[in-house]
Amino acid sequence: MKNYWNTLFNASLHTIALVALLLFSGGSFAQQPWGGTPGNGSGGNRNIGRFYGKVVDENGKGVGYATVQLLGMRFDTVSRSLQEYLISGQITRDNGDFSLENLPIAGDFTLKVSFIGYAEIEQKVSFGIPGPGAGRAPNASSKPAQGRPNLDKDLGNIRLSSSAETLETVTVTADAAAATLALDRRIFRVDKNSTAAGGTAEDALRNIPSLSVDIDGNVTMRNAAPQIFIDGRPTTLTLDQIAADAIESVEVITNPSAKFDASGGQAGIINIVLKKERRIGYNGNLRTGLDSRGGLNAGGDVNAREGKFNAFISGNFNQRRSWSQSEAYRQNFFGNPLTNQLQTGENEMQGFFAMGRAGLDWFIDNRNTLTISGSLVRGKFNPQELINIATDSIFSGRTGFSQALRDASTERGFRNLGGAVLYKRLFPKAGRELTADLNINNITNSGDNNFTTTFLGSDFISREQQVSSGGSKFLTVQSDYVDPINDKMKFEAGARAAIRTFDNNNVISFLNPANDTWVVVPNFASQYKFDDAVYAAYGSFSHELPKWGYQLGLRAESSTYTGRLPESGDAFINDFPLSLFPSVFVNYKLNEEDNLQVSYTRRIQRPNFFQLMPFTDFSDSLNLRRGNPDLLPEFTSSMELSYQKPFSKGHNILASVYYKQTNGLITAFQFPETDPLSNNDFVVSSYSNSNQAQAYGLELILRNAFGKIFELTSNINLYNSRVDASNVEAGLIDERFSWFLKENLTVKLPAQFTVQLSGEYQSRAAFSPSAGSGRWGGHWGGPTNTAQGYTLDYWFVDAALRKDLFDRRATLTLNVQDIFRSRRTGAYTASDFFIQDNWRIRNPQLVRLNFSYRFGKMDASLFKRKNTRTNSEGMELMQ
Repeated sequence: MKNYWNTLFNASLHTIALVALLLFSGGSFAQQPWGGTPGNGSGGNRNIGRFYGKVVDENGKGVGYATVQLLGMRFDTVSRSLQEYLISGQITRDNGDFSLENLPIAGDFTLKVSFIGYAEIEQKVSFGIPGPGAGRAPNASSKPAQGRPNLDKDLGNIRLSSSAETLETVTVTADAAAATLALDRRIFRVDKNSTAAGGTAEDALRNIPSLSVDIDGNVTMRNAAPQIFIDGRPTTLTLDQIAADAIESVEVITNPSAKFDASGGQAGIINIVLKKERRIGYNGNLRTGLDSRGGLNAGGDVNAREGKFNAFISGNFNQRRSWSQSEAYRQNFFGNPLTNQLQTGENEMQGFFAMGRAGLDWFIDNRNTLTISGSLVRGKFNPQELINIATDSIFSGRTGFSQALRDASTERGFRNLGGAVLYKRLFPKAGRELTADLNINNITNSGDNNFTTTFLGSDFISREQQVSSGGSKFLTVQSDYVDPINDKMKFEAGARAAIRTFDNNNVISFLNPANDTWVVVPNFASQYKFDDAVYAAYGSFSHELPKWGYQLGLRAESSTYTGRLPESGDAFINDFPLSLFPSVFVNYKLNEEDNLQVSYTRRIQRPNFFQLMPFTDFSDSLNLRRGNPDLLPEFTSSMELSYQKPFSKGHNILASVYYKQTNGLITAFQFPETDPLSNNDFVVSSYSNSNQAQAYGLELILRNAFGKIFELTSNINLYNSRVDASNVEAGLIDERFSWFLKENLTVKLPAQFTVQLSGEYQSRAAFSPSAGSGRWGGHWGGPTNTAQGYTLDYWFVDAALRKDLFDRRATLTLNVQDIFRSRRTGAYTASDFFIQDNWRIRNPQLVRLNFSYRFGKMDASLFKRKNTRTNSEGMELMQ
């Protein structure tokens, strides 16, 4: 099995999920009511009609991006019966306007209007001209008009009402364009978040309720690490490799069902939905910006569709210029003599990342769609850090104060190349569908770290070098099937295979001043590889009853892991032939608006590559780190009780009580070690599986709209955590209560100005696990569960001013990050070997100015020339 990993194609993409309706595949009527051929000018059912109107919400406000479809009936020769088919459709403009043109004029039609969070509207419309064989029209709207019929018809305002479904589609928001709060997930529109404009996914997630993002880009959900998805599939991209302007929405799934990948441990799933369009014609978005540190960003998306093909391409470039400051104080309880050490550092980083995506949708027919896409992500970062180390002893046998300056220069780069093939099959039965996709990608990375330490007051200078290279290859294959047994019951099933291979080479060396040559440190030279495969299958059944509904699911996963040290021949194998992950969801309607749901799921968290890699990282002299190849996965059982209550006039609340128990929690711990070459003592941070951990809490999400001007979203999370690591160290048990508050205020001003304020407070908390989403891909897992300390409390406020221009086709945004320079994160660690306090701050009061412009034209003849004149001149215009 291991031999064919290296044949994987070099690629990377978790691409667009094919869930959009085939809105614009309509054609002309097959009926010929007046004996002519449609559109031939001989009295047939000519396509010269137009319906137009406006879609509004319950308050009369225009609803942008709603789906409008016009349906007709025609005879199907296979079933020998009348079948509904799509004539035309479009997405409403920002203000809710729509216009359906070039329509057949005879017969009755059905207009359907839908938008997420609202009940679907369906109404009969016509131009008052009967179809073939019609006597009296079946309703007033289709009655023949007196005199000449009106072929340019205003349908007026079409009012949508908030929906209240069960299980996966329950919503509690009146403004679905900004956020949708459901019992199983929360959906937040990032393009409505001005404070993230010009930034990365780190900035976008920082303002999402339930989520917290530290200054290194590690994201947590309820003090635990979620799994990151892009367009419904696990991703290899890190958050700072995704431009915020390329994101349409973020879905927060706190307790995923058996349908989803079981990975993610104590937390759920964050699904980042990238912008995509399939409207007939062309449309796009161009954007650019700069920040106060000289960083530039630019990007764009273009989509073009006609007939059976839809082409899309997008690109983003972000120049990163970052500044950070840090401090660590340690009191050591080991070594002779005992030492106190203060380390201060300042880091400046320059670099960039660029991402390009392109693909083609082929609508083979009304029921089959094939998508082929690819992407390329590249990045290079050059952090420069100067560290001042003050201690009362440097060398064994010497006492007194001494000082050293450590200059760290780093060059790191990566490339992520990938591709995907996706297929979707619809069946005549409504809601029945089959999807299959294949994703392949290849990541390469390299690093060159140079450390120069100058000991003040002496002539001694130490030079060290750490050179690394490696890569990873991924192959995922997945298929899902959905079959609605009837309008109350649904069956779902699927299978997935995820195969990965990692390769890392790391060499530590120091400069011998005697002969000016580099000497490799044999104890720390590292070459490490591993193969990892997960095979999964799931099935679920849901049943909706008048007052309540339920969903039962079971997922089975088989995983195998093999790590190897080629130099020594050592191998580390962890196999789990079969693990079962059940899920149960029960939903109860207290009334037409209030809903109650209880759920249970079981999940797994497998150790990541860098937690398993057994070599020591020396980039931080006070925090040496090393993986543990004997780590095992951790298993978490989660229970959640949720209640949602919508109030009148845009006020609603979602409350959740949750409990999680984890066996074999992957826990960070620290221990002393002596360097056999220098005979110096130091402390190493590593990982181990602890006995057990529990966490429970209460989360509230409140959304309040005050008229049409103010909108406030509040998120409060109270939780208690307990880690039992007495198997790692006798009596090592840590229990801590914490709380979290996040506020987001939007104020709509005259002249299309909008002000947005976002703030967050995090109390002291037990160390939380990383999502592996940090700047370097979570190499060391970021903050990790530990029974030896806690994180320090912090708070921050971001602000943004947005101005819509040119009839809302353009937007100018000015935002400020960490206005009060208060976002200083840190930790306190205590063990039998030392006590340490440390803190860091990065890019406070960063100002960004961004401009974006949206363009497009809905045109069914984008790539054709069409005769728009009926006279003999035959002039042709490009539509």
